[in-house]
Amino acid sequence: MRDKRVLALTGLLLAAGLTATTACSDQRDADRPPAPAAAVRTAFPGLVPASGEPTLAGLSQQRPTPGTVATVPGPFDDRFDFADLALNHTTVSGSITVTSDVSAILELQVVAGLYDSSGRLLHTGRFVHHYTEDGHDHGAPEEREPFSISIPSEFLGRVASAAVGVPVLVNE
Repeated sequence: MRDKRVLALTGLLLAAGLTATTACSDQRDADRPPAPAAAVRTAFPGLVPASGEPTLAGLSQQRPTPGTVATVPGPFDDRFDFADLALNHTTVSGSITVTSDVSAILELQVVAGLYDSSGRLLHTGRFVHHYTEDGHDHGAPEEREPFSISIPSEFLGRVASAAVGVPVLVNE
């Protein structure tokens, strides 16, 4: 009889323990993301995060000869060549040809500084190319990318020269 009582008491305590732990469990918490304070944060001392579009410091130092399009040094100059640079009354245009390898251009930004006849920087324009995959295989990737940057209406007739450079170039 004593064994039955011990066995019954043990079973009762075990059932009470299971009920208590199950009642305290909240499955809904498993569906919630961790609190932002619990997320991993990475910091690099001295590294200032980007605050805008990439540019080239040399644009402000250029003084291109009126009627010309100069080039501004940038971080990717060893990977491409400019060609067909031109300035007319409404646009700065040209093309870049990737020379580092033959692969698709994924991201490209060309910036153009627009200058008046005294060499003063009036405006900075930008051409942006984003690679889009259209599901078709067109053979070898195109390593030449034409660009055109419009002159804003408020500067029409005042732009005498331009300078171009590449702050962003990503290819496969």
